[in-house]
Amino acid sequence: MSNSLVAQATSLFHEAAGQGRDSLDGVGLDTLLGAIGFSLGAGSGAGGAAVRITLNSTREFGMVIGAGFGGLEAELDESQFRRDRASVYAVAELTDAPDFVRLFQRTLAWQKIAAAVQREGRPSPERALEECFARLLGLACAFAPGRPDAPFVLQALEVDCLESGSGLFVRNAHCRFSAPQPGRLPRPVAKIDKLIHPERIGIIGVSGSGMNFGRIILRNLIGSGFPKEQLVVLKPGETEIDGVRCVEGLAALDGRLDLLIVAVAASAVYALVDEIIDTGTVEAVMLIPGSMGETKKSREPAAALAARINAAHGKPDSPIFLGANCLGVVSHPGRYDSWFIPLERLPKPKKKPVRNSVMLSQSGAFMITRLSQNPWLDPAYMIALGNQTDLTHGDMLSYFADLPGIDTLGIYIEGFKDLDGLHFARAVRKAVLQGKQIVVYKSGRTAPGQGGVMGHTASIAGGLALFESVVRHAGAIVTEDLDSFDDLFYIAGALHAKKADGNRLGAISGAGFEAVAMADNIEYDGYAMQMGALEDATVQRIEQILVAKKLDQLVEVRNPLDINPGADDEAHLEISAAFLQDPNIDAVIVGLDPTAPSVRSLEQSKLRPGYDLSDPKSTVHLMPPLAERHDKPLIGIIDGGKLYDAMAARLMDQGVCCFRNCTRGTKALVRYFEARHNADYLKARRPGGDNS
Repeated sequence: MSNSLVAQATSLFHEAAGQGRDSLDGVGLDTLLGAIGFSLGAGSGAGGAAVRITLNSTREFGMVIGAGFGGLEAELDESQFRRDRASVYAVAELTDAPDFVRLFQRTLAWQKIAAAVQREGRPSPERALEECFARLLGLACAFAPGRPDAPFVLQALEVDCLESGSGLFVRNAHCRFSAPQPGRLPRPVAKIDKLIHPERIGIIGVSGSGMNFGRIILRNLIGSGFPKEQLVVLKPGETEIDGVRCVEGLAALDGRLDLLIVAVAASAVYALVDEIIDTGTVEAVMLIPGSMGETKKSREPAAALAARINAAHGKPDSPIFLGANCLGVVSHPGRYDSWFIPLERLPKPKKKPVRNSVMLSQSGAFMITRLSQNPWLDPAYMIALGNQTDLTHGDMLSYFADLPGIDTLGIYIEGFKDLDGLHFARAVRKAVLQGKQIVVYKSGRTAPGQGGVMGHTASIAGGLALFESVVRHAGAIVTEDLDSFDDLFYIAGALHAKKADGNRLGAISGAGFEAVAMADNIEYDGYAMQMGALEDATVQRIEQILVAKKLDQLVEVRNPLDINPGADDEAHLEISAAFLQDPNIDAVIVGLDPTAPSVRSLEQSKLRPGYDLSDPKSTVHLMPPLAERHDKPLIGIIDGGKLYDAMAARLMDQGVCCFRNCTRGTKALVRYFEARHNADYLKARRPGGDNS
């Protein structure tokens, strides 16, 4: 876009502001719309497809471009449509015109346009739309909130128009602008390293006689292996607690603390924070107390506290603050656990050969329940952000996007601070371009849910459709419920090192319903895998396996393949190997049929002693090396009750990706492949990539 449009818009805003207005109307609005490329004749567009195109300065994400249904259809509830059908959105700085045209082509509005183009035999308006989007994105860049040199912020430009063979005809439009407002100072994100890898930790709020939160945290620090000599308790009148040295307070410290854990009552935090800032003896602070900013009475003092912390970031050596209302941190690389959950209630044994993931959450209980139900998530770091008084989602993700050894991040979000959604979206894109995968669950999906969010961590939950669209476009996997979060965070960690080049699935099971159900679940909201066509050599190899197992008269080789309940462990895995070696197959999902009489799936078999998990021919011995030596994903399905928990645990402990029913396993694999392919697209479009 030429600078002339920006100059023209600036002039129009100045003229309107000089007249005491914060919007354009009449000639000024028509002038701007014409310069963008819209047509102003009312009758010429009659009978065309209705489209709404928008630029909005959102509180969370800054400037967002949107397009989708226009006219009366634009008033329909977006949540009633499948994703990207009613409208699509993107953070303006993370897209360009060709990319946003591609996004818009997922909508029903585009499908109407495409149908009209085909019916009328006229050229596609794709090029005209691209030029329009390019000009809009130029305006978004010039008048974005947070841009230091912008004379105005473009608050909203919304255009309802009709697309016809001769242009985009405006039916209704409005444009609002404002003066720019100062934002928060940037946090010293590099100090997150001190937070998660501290050499010296202090804790305040430890009871010397009882078992309060502070005492539990101290016990957890010791129990998780952090050296006592590198701990100090700030406790007047005490010399030691649980073998850890005590000092009178901050002024009595000999040297700086990497981390100070604050577990005092909320009422005592305000003065303590001032002391922490003034003494300059702490690099990072963890604020455990709740109720700060979560009730009507506490919101004003909590906001004032956040402002003081923000102001301190204008000085050198200011500390960073995690929380308040913060469960704490588990940092396996940092050798410490500061959660106030007793270790006996949530053991954290190592379940992965290499811990390669991070869990970030505003809710500590979210992390506790996820880990308790699926310990194979096994993150290297688990961090509760609480109220985001200082450190935000965007800060934490920006740090971990650059941290080596981290491949996947699972994130629970209740709300963003002002413009932190933009910070977060930038960090998502950065992480994905560096080969990481981001799995996100956003709460507050309904009006009652948003009310609960506000009462929990004082967060404001923004519009869900916009959130999901912009965060997915940035590169994250956005999940709709807790089960899909667990499944996708798990599969992303388990399969990160595997290839995901194509979209051809191989499905195998001894249960006919299961093989069919796998094939029935290969599509999700517009993205689909397909059942790969087996090569003749693969068919012949499988037929030989069936002959050897005396199953050849019972099974016809196809994909999906029902290999009969008489198949044993070897039959399942030899056929899986044949599928994996077929060049027409990109991933394999195999039902391991734990209830079948020929499968060694029990811890101990009374009917056939030794014909169990201990047998060298059991799946738990044969499948791990098969999964390890192939670079294609191999998913095991163990659909059975508690009798088969041990089989699943033995496989998952060895790094085999397993699910307990075929529907969840197949859906997770399909969504994972979609995310991997989207990441490949984003990498190809970055500077220096192949943008063809």
